[in-house]
Amino acid sequence: MKLSSSSFNDGQPIPGDFAFCIPDPAHHVCLGRNLNPQLAWSDAPAGTQSFALICHDPDVPSQGDDVNQEDRSVPASLARVDFFHWVLLDLPATVNEIKEGEFSSDVTPRGKPGPHAPHDARQGINDYTGWFAADNDMRGDYFGYDGPCPPWNDEIIHHYLFTVFALDVARLDVDGKLTGQQLRAAMQGHILAQASLTGTYTLNPSLKP
Repeated sequence: MKLSSSSFNDGQPIPGDFAFCIPDPAHHVCLGRNLNPQLAWSDAPAGTQSFALICHDPDVPSQGDDVNQEDRSVPASLARVDFFHWVLLDLPATVNEIKEGEFSSDVTPRGKPGPHAPHDARQGINDYTGWFAADNDMRGDYFGYDGPCPPWNDEIIHHYLFTVFALDVARLDVDGKLTGQQLRAAMQGHILAQASLTGTYTLNPSLKP
């Protein structure tokens, strides 16, 4: 399989239009347009019955003590964990493209609704659900795509992996508020092929090119 995007090139920075947050000189960050990027895939194997999609950032700090704190930084040496930005499943085998902004066109406080999605697909919850759990203004179930918002004081540039999976079933036998880890588990034994595309993003002005 092959995966490409007209929104950004593999291995290159993701434009701010596709981010949850963008730099703001006065306040470090402000909300971005939060559009989902365009994605297109080809050469799915025979027998493909549906597609699933995961976007995750493997560079998220494993501890939040220093995150977004003045006069402190998140050290590059800190252990990192996965943060899921998009969990999408049951895309029909006839679909081979997601259009820019088709699944997300803004930041929605308390999260976008789900699990129903375009093309009669389903979306799970992303990890902003847990991140905002203690915030009275933002907490909720964050279904679908919400883009990059790495710590503005992180010493490393974050990577965002978009992976499309060709599956041998038309609908995965899962229900409820599906997380990225749960989708990974549910796909085991059903993956015929997969393809990935990576973009980078930072809110740290000292890391900007």
